[in-house]
Amino acid sequence: MPSEQQSRKIISGISSKTAGDEGGRTSSDLPGLHQSFVRGFLHTPIGAVPVVEADLSRRDLLGSLKVRFGIGWRNYSLDPGLYALGRPDEASPVVVSANDKASFDRLREALSGRSAWILVLDTQGVNVWCAAAKGDFGTEELVLRLQSSGLGQVVKHRRLILPQLAASGVAAHEVRSRTGFTVSYGPVEACDLPAYLDAGMKATEAMRRKTFPLRDRIALIPMEWISSLKLLIPLCLFFLLAAGIDAEYGWKTALAFDSGLFMVYALLGAFFSGTTVTPALFPWLPGRTFAAKGLCPAWIIVLFLLNARLTSPLSLPRVLESFSVLFLVPAVSSFLAMRFTGSTLITSLSGVRREMRLALPLQIAGGLAGLALWIAAKTLRILW
Repeated sequence: MPSEQQSRKIISGISSKTAGDEGGRTSSDLPGLHQSFVRGFLHTPIGAVPVVEADLSRRDLLGSLKVRFGIGWRNYSLDPGLYALGRPDEASPVVVSANDKASFDRLREALSGRSAWILVLDTQGVNVWCAAAKGDFGTEELVLRLQSSGLGQVVKHRRLILPQLAASGVAAHEVRSRTGFTVSYGPVEACDLPAYLDAGMKATEAMRRKTFPLRDRIALIPMEWISSLKLLIPLCLFFLLAAGIDAEYGWKTALAFDSGLFMVYALLGAFFSGTTVTPALFPWLPGRTFAAKGLCPAWIIVLFLLNARLTSPLSLPRVLESFSVLFLVPAVSSFLAMRFTGSTLITSLSGVRREMRLALPLQIAGGLAGLALWIAAKTLRILW
């Protein structure tokens, strides 16, 4: 049985077909020509198909940069349907993509100097890999989009090129039996598409592999910064404000700058350890899981913090406060590093769940232990 979302799509597709003219076509079946990246239209048997170019505009590049920093990424999408890259004809290849604008831009940029048809599925603005796992880039959506787009009237061949990462969501045999179109899975990386097409749509072993090099890991870091800052900023404010509480004066700026800033430095160290150092040095850090790999740089930061803090004259509150970072920094760094696993192809969904089930209780315990030591130190300061 189709899901509620799939049922709405099917009903929408049927309605648009029955509302059309004799050929069953209506302009609503085609993507809008008003979209900023559209450079004109191509007359076809089904109407005016939007034309796009491989070269990205300044607006496209700015939009991609904003998404990297988590700005507007939930709405960074385009109209689903059929697009023309260059000046394709009835024999040009058909490449299928998601209506995630970043994925679409990467695809058309990779096909520079070529002409092709791009069939964009409605994945709610989600990239191919994630949408395939959720079922949005799936058999039902592909069949519906083939029927509503009128692609069969535009090309003579019946062959589609899908991203390899969409294989988990699409049943190729079912697509062929219901539409007559044969599904071929292209390379993992869009940049390999030209070589794939030149080789007669045959992928090499290297094209089937997804690596996770330093360039790709660094590209994901800004998104981690933005989401993690939502946790970091309130924690820093808490320690700064709580550190300045004094029994005699009510508030003491010197305490806030001494004790509070020490904890802020500790949290900043944990932040960069988990969101930046761990992804960048991922292959070389010990441990198999992200949570474990986030511990190594955290312990180095702890050593620096203790070396700077444990100076004379020592007192019990100062020692307790200093040793609170032994628990707090590794816990925060490990947690932030573990969140990065959702941005990679290295672990499976079951692997992520297993890691969280094991690591999260330890991270919570470490964080609470560090907080308890700091509160104990603060209490002693107030009482003394």
